[in-house]
Amino acid sequence: MSDDVHPDPAPMPFAQLEAPARSTTGLTGSERRRIFLDERGFAGHPDIEKNLRTFGCDLSLIEFPEWQRTKHVHRLHPYLGKFVPQLVELFLRRFFAAGDTILDPFGGSGTTLVEANALGIHALGIELSPFNCLIIKAKTQRHDLPLLRRETRDALDRLEAFAETQPATGLLPFDGPEAPSATLATDSEYLNAWFAPRALQELLFYRSLIPGYTSGNVLRVILSRAARSCRLIPHFDLARPKAPLKVGEQYYCVKHRRMCEPIAEARKFLRRYSADTVKRIEEFERLRSDARVTVLEGDARTTPLPEGLLLDGVFTSPPYVGMIDYHEQHRYAYELFPDLERRDAAEIGPMSLGKSAKARRAYQADMAAVFRNLRPWLKPTAKLFVVANDRHGLYPAIGGMAGLKLVDTFHRPVPMRTERDTTTYFESIFWFEPA
Repeated sequence: MSDDVHPDPAPMPFAQLEAPARSTTGLTGSERRRIFLDERGFAGHPDIEKNLRTFGCDLSLIEFPEWQRTKHVHRLHPYLGKFVPQLVELFLRRFFAAGDTILDPFGGSGTTLVEANALGIHALGIELSPFNCLIIKAKTQRHDLPLLRRETRDALDRLEAFAETQPATGLLPFDGPEAPSATLATDSEYLNAWFAPRALQELLFYRSLIPGYTSGNVLRVILSRAARSCRLIPHFDLARPKAPLKVGEQYYCVKHRRMCEPIAEARKFLRRYSADTVKRIEEFERLRSDARVTVLEGDARTTPLPEGLLLDGVFTSPPYVGMIDYHEQHRYAYELFPDLERRDAAEIGPMSLGKSAKARRAYQADMAAVFRNLRPWLKPTAKLFVVANDRHGLYPAIGGMAGLKLVDTFHRPVPMRTERDTTTYFESIFWFEPA
């Protein structure tokens, strides 16, 4: 599609975003963008110029420091494959309006649903993983804030009292009034291998408290986030650790530039994340609208949408072939919460199946099935935006297989991913409409 055919609402979406903050070095957002484009040799690049004309920015979103890219509930729990909320906001402001209804068929950690609600746009998300659904609901559901504060404080106070009964060795006397031994043992080989004894006891005790609270979903998210942080792994390798270290094992830490030992307790993380979680939920409560948020747990290839629903559009960042095992990244959570069913076999394009030609063909068929499943609920004018690092060029064919026409493609430079990975690459945002 020609660049000149785009509708031209004003002002530019980028101008409507929260103002980019100065960095710790004192640079403004525009200065950070200029330096980034110059260093990467992107100044004047056709895709960059197109983005500037359409959105008022290059779409790298380098203008926003990390704390703004993880604002309010977007940092309630880490998630591999999460995209920048400002990217969602830009497209929603540019192509949709308050009162519209959109869908994310790969709900993930809920980024699209959160941003849509903040703009008064009704949003639905389909998500295969029960744990991901838990995260989304904790982010988007209405909370009784005074009750949430009381319950997180009470659970933490009980955990603190319990932790004081533990000797420095981490071996427990099991004689505290709130510490029956049956609730502090686990048959999980994973939990016993990946956590120091003291940390595991604190995690298991906190878990035993959760059924007694109304805010159980939020407490589960706090517990899972703490568990992720206190595994027996190097401090710099939270995203994809290969194997646990031994308790007390020393290693050179590239994050702290000194010899370190793995974490041996969970209490400090439960304390930190309890306060942080409540603060972030309070921040979003001040921003949220009355727009509906609906979370559907299921497979996007087959899950039906509500009767009578008509979608104005889709905004999604689907799994890409051979990149991430979406259940395995949260194994610690599934081990802590065995009531949550793992559905690894139903994942689309998991890393475990690789990137072979066969895997790519299967991925295309599965993704086309997702979009075909949505067709009955799409308005004739619906706009579907798909964010993907399409290095294998799969998406134009996927659109055709699903009965969609490719209207346009935007390419954005991605300056950073997760942890220590600072590689710059271009990802694509495909704009489809019903054919």
